[in-house]
Amino acid sequence: MLGALRNSFSSTFKKLSGRGKFTDADVSQAAREIRLALLAADVHFGVVKEFVDAVAAQAVGSKVLDSITPAQQFVKIVHDELIRVLGGKSVPFDFACRPPLIALMVGLQGSGKTTAAARFALWCRRQGRRPFLVPADVHRPAAIEQLAALAGQAKVDCWETERGQRATKVVKSALKQAEKIGYDTVIIDTAGRLHIDDEMMREMRAIAEEAEPQRILYVADAMTGQDAVRSAKAFDEALPITGVILTKLDGDARGGAALSIRHVTGKPILFAGMGEQIEEMEPFYPERMAGRILGMGDVVSLVERVASEVSEGEAEKIGKAIAGRGFTFDDFLAQMKMLKRMGPLDKFLGMVPGMGEVAANMDSAEMERLMRRKEAIVLSMTKGERANPRLLNGSRRSRIARGAGIGVPEVNRFLKEFEAMEKMMKKFTKGGLGRGLLKGLTSRAFS
Repeated sequence: MLGALRNSFSSTFKKLSGRGKFTDADVSQAAREIRLALLAADVHFGVVKEFVDAVAAQAVGSKVLDSITPAQQFVKIVHDELIRVLGGKSVPFDFACRPPLIALMVGLQGSGKTTAAARFALWCRRQGRRPFLVPADVHRPAAIEQLAALAGQAKVDCWETERGQRATKVVKSALKQAEKIGYDTVIIDTAGRLHIDDEMMREMRAIAEEAEPQRILYVADAMTGQDAVRSAKAFDEALPITGVILTKLDGDARGGAALSIRHVTGKPILFAGMGEQIEEMEPFYPERMAGRILGMGDVVSLVERVASEVSEGEAEKIGKAIAGRGFTFDDFLAQMKMLKRMGPLDKFLGMVPGMGEVAANMDSAEMERLMRRKEAIVLSMTKGERANPRLLNGSRRSRIARGAGIGVPEVNRFLKEFEAMEKMMKKFTKGGLGRGLLKGLTSRAFS
């Protein structure tokens, strides 16, 4: 996610990090590199100009030029400006209205509206709501069936739209059913087009007149860059939108839409699609996104992900065991299993502070290969060797290498990594900090 932009920022910061003092020329050169990086990322030119001017204006002040840590001060300025461009504070979805809340999903064809509608319904259900999905895309083949299938995955109800009906009639019938049953949230999936046209806009307005939605959510494909921003502006002019859902953000290496859409439309980014699974849509947090872009990680999201996959009891049990007898190879295998439950490893590592560059330069397939090789080393050990790493003399290491199908030097490197990991585990488990185990593991697992 946003790997190209992260690498560009990282390269600029590295050039500055070795300098004890900054000059005006240093700031100008860094600003120029940032400008080129943002333009290459397909960020709107107006956003680029405002962003670079703001960074440069702050960086030439005494706070940076006279600082004993000018590089760190410069990074902080860039970080704060990124947060501002992304919207400042996060905007939680507002359910406040007389029920049912009616949300209209709009956007171009291929932006991921239908999937976003189901994901939003799932998120609403997890907030304690009773959502009802309405397939009002009567034009695209299989759109109705797709939403019905996704509703099944999300475990929410879906209106059975009949083929051949007008979209407005579908909405009218569905709303009557919603009122009859007592759904408190109605989510209407609408048709898109390959480009904005008068026919599409007329249908959107007709549906809006029929449904009288309190929320109109524009669904934008993050990978389309400025095209998504231009379309959002056009939709907002025709049918005022209340918020944006960015889809496919996990596959966006550039970041043009994410960094432009809030500034250009003035509408908040409410949610972001971060993967292919139906549950992989999350509320959008500007500060967390800025941290990921700059390779600083996203500790809050990391903790939330771990908490959702690893129970408190499981983490504490392992933590207490390690605190009592020390870290063993069996513990290493157990934590590898934990890591695999976190989802694609490049996404997970991108949230770990200090691991952003590793995540950007190594895809999930390569990470999986490295993990399998490390697991093969451990699985080639005897039970006694796993419990007591001190038993691993030269002959045992040779046998383990043959069993894992690798060379002895790779076994030796892994054992050195394990020693460092063992020290970290003692540090992180001190006081029963069970979930700190994962931080200790990921800091060395891919070295």
